[in-house]
Amino acid sequence: MQKLCLANFSQIRLEDVPGKLEELIKYNLTVIEQLSSKRQVSWQSLIQPMEELDDKLNQFWSPISHLNSVKNSAELRKVYQKCLPMLSNYSTEIGQNEPLFNAINEIKKTEYNSLAPAQQKVIDNELRDFRLAGVDLAVEKKQRYKTIQTKLSELCNQFENNVLDATNKWTIQITDEARLSGLPEHARQAAKEAAQAKELDGWLFTLEFPSYYAVISYADDEALREEMYTAYVTRASDQGPNANEFDNSAVMDEILSLRHEKAQLVGFNNYAEYSLATKMAEKSEDVLHFLNDLAKRCKEQGKKEFDELTQFAKTEFNIATLNPWDISYYSEKLRLHKYDISQEALRPYFPENKVIKGLFEIVERLYGIRLQERSDVDTWHEDVRYFDVLDENGAVRGGLYFDLYARAKKRGGAWMDECVNRRRLEDEMIQAPVAFLTCNFSGPTKGQPAIFTHNEVVTLFHELGHCLHHLLTQVDYSFVSGINGVPWDAVELPSQFFENWAWDKTALDLCAQHYQTGEPLPDDMFQRLLNAKNFQSAMQMLRQLEFSLFDFSMHCEYEPELGGRIQEKLNAVREKVTVVPVPEFNCFQNSFSHIFAGGYAAGYYSYKWAEVLSSDAFSLFEENGIFDQATGRSFLHNILEKGGSQEPMDLFVAFRGRKPTVDALLKHSGIV
Repeated sequence: MQKLCLANFSQIRLEDVPGKLEELIKYNLTVIEQLSSKRQVSWQSLIQPMEELDDKLNQFWSPISHLNSVKNSAELRKVYQKCLPMLSNYSTEIGQNEPLFNAINEIKKTEYNSLAPAQQKVIDNELRDFRLAGVDLAVEKKQRYKTIQTKLSELCNQFENNVLDATNKWTIQITDEARLSGLPEHARQAAKEAAQAKELDGWLFTLEFPSYYAVISYADDEALREEMYTAYVTRASDQGPNANEFDNSAVMDEILSLRHEKAQLVGFNNYAEYSLATKMAEKSEDVLHFLNDLAKRCKEQGKKEFDELTQFAKTEFNIATLNPWDISYYSEKLRLHKYDISQEALRPYFPENKVIKGLFEIVERLYGIRLQERSDVDTWHEDVRYFDVLDENGAVRGGLYFDLYARAKKRGGAWMDECVNRRRLEDEMIQAPVAFLTCNFSGPTKGQPAIFTHNEVVTLFHELGHCLHHLLTQVDYSFVSGINGVPWDAVELPSQFFENWAWDKTALDLCAQHYQTGEPLPDDMFQRLLNAKNFQSAMQMLRQLEFSLFDFSMHCEYEPELGGRIQEKLNAVREKVTVVPVPEFNCFQNSFSHIFAGGYAAGYYSYKWAEVLSSDAFSLFEENGIFDQATGRSFLHNILEKGGSQEPMDLFVAFRGRKPTVDALLKHSGIV
């Protein structure tokens, strides 16, 4: 039997949160002290009760943390910041608890061989994490580690707040309709409604991505594009229109310094080595070789793609020099010229309800899983939708929240996060997993439903892939169920893998229907979309490699006496891999939340590392059929259901029959 636990968002009283959190933490520490002091310990007497303590804390904090990302407010921010030190200290106290470490080590010595593989993985991970938290350190070094952890949690939160505030602060009001030339109708309507909401005339554009993307890609007014570009790439920096107001420069330097010190405290040369202790990649040299090798394979094609764009702008539009705010604009013109296709032409074919219905049908065909909407679930915003995840017999297997539209006070980007973890309860019932799926797409406007670009559809497939990894797990121990315990450079496998169905005509037909006429996506339009799939793919690959090499080398080569040298490191990477000129005032690193506020520090390479796995995994479907049931169930049983209970390479080999090669990635990316 499955037990579904959903949060009551409307009943959360923010003023009570710090006190309740403090009580929970005190209780947990008291119980853990009692559990670890027993003379004889076992999985049942120690790990199982610990899992329950961890789960109660997670179910309390997860909704608060989620609200901080999707419904930020001054009151919530204050509460969140008050709670962070408590959580950080608690985590460090657990990680440095020697009696607890010794007790788990005793289980390793006495009971390990009789445990199931998933339980063994829990034990191995726990012992590894104790050492990473400094359990072996002297008292004063333990205290320093604890101080560093607390400060890092505060700094990462400050970084994210600065990005959010800088994004929300800047707007531009347009009252001359001539300046809107080139903009899609839906973007104009959204800007008009944004202005009306603030009782302004004309149209209001913001740095929320749908608004920014529309202008930078389609606005004929170069001055408007330049103004938007400058504001966007200087967010949270000492450059641009809001210079210094939310500057993250000092925050970034301090984060890097503390990460390096933490890594050295527990015996690593740098934070990159510390990061790899929990990943598939074993050595820094392996990561750097992987990234540099990919860059080398892509560089010449990337140069040719940019030369083609430059020549096109010169020949067709008499543009002698491409400025940074021209790249997206003329790229769209070139895409249209070469393939007669654009994201805006595709948008009417992807209304929200049809996309979601088709998306769920694909899941059902592949894995035998159904998603069914419920309207009686408490959510944090009127736009949020909730779905039960049902197995082939109609039994509830999990729950999924969809929050798809951009809005003020909501963190940018798209992500999946856990709400509840699957685990076996004491009464032998199974606690069903629950996930959050969050995007920042354009919402409905007056008289028109939410309609998505194909790029947004691909993003939705990606994030649902993450969710399925969490929701379809059959592992009964929360420490390694779902996405828990999965190495960061393997966690992108299910998400990138699932994107492929957004490029298959049979699958995409399930998601595409013109929102006005009801007509399906025309075959010739799909073919043009497919032909354009790898448009500027080398340029895009090099951009991702730039981010990855910058992140990894910055953490790998950090020297305390010289400081972060963030811009210097970024410039060195750009010199090596970038084919598109970048202006000096561009401070993208100041809003690079993935590595300064998220979980990708010294791990951004994971996107490309996992893409090798995902491309090779999908190639089996190319051989057997896009909806081949046996292949779909094999992926379900060997990858999605196993969560973090086994090493990802072992799971991949069980599915694919061999280790991965980079060939499929290059082929799918159109890179020769």
